[in-house]
This record gives sequence, structure tokens and C-alpha cells, in this order.
Amino acid sequence: VQLVESGGGSVQAGGSLKVSCAASGGAYGMGWFRQAPGKEREFVAAISWSGTNRFYADSVSGRFTISRDSAKNAVYLQMNSLKREDTAVYYCVLSASALDIPITIGHVGSWGQGTQVTVSS
Repeated sequence: VQLVESGGGSVQAGGSLKVSCAASGGAYGMGWFRQAPGKEREFVAAISWSGTNRFYADSVSGRFTISRDSAKNAVYLQMNSLKREDTAVYYCVLSASALDIPITIGHVGSWGQGTQVTVSS
């Protein structure tokens, strides 16, 4: 399965960005992780295949919204009220199995190539 992200870029603090990811196949849970320079990769948000269940890291809850279009095998992350600490490479992920939701690295089966999000003050 291939994952292709798009939509990253640069924005000022307080602004918004939306990143998108298209999967080549697989009816699985999808989500986003991110990695800032010098830091470990961390969970951001995840959504079940049906879209019914959504999970967020505490650091983004209330500011980010994950959604998906299962017909297109696509997942989106709308990021509002962005902060400098949100600066990172954002990776789209697919769960390792159909029943999984990728909320930890251990649940991830496939990774996208990453897209840079830079938030400046």
C-alpha cells in the first residue's frame, strides 16, 4: 500500500493548514504522526475505517480535526490555531490490520513519505 501526502507548507502562528493523504488500497484505520527536529516521532490523530471513532493527542485536541473519505481511501487533517510547536514533518499512516486504529507506532502498517509543516511566529 502506498500513501501519498499533500498540503503541507508554511503558516504563521494562529493560522490554519490542511494536509491530505491518499492510500492506494486497504480498508484500514488511518492517521497521522509527526516528528519535529531532534524529537521522537509522536502520535497526532487517528480515525477508524468507518470514521466513527477518532482519537487525538492531548496537544492537538480541540485544534486539529481528522476526517476521511473511505470511498477514496483518503484521510485529512485540518489544523487550526497552529502553534510553533506544531512544526514537524507530518506522516500519514495506515493501520497494520483492518480492525486496528493506528494510535501507536506498533499499530502502524504503512507510512507515507511525510510532508513538512512549518509554523512561524
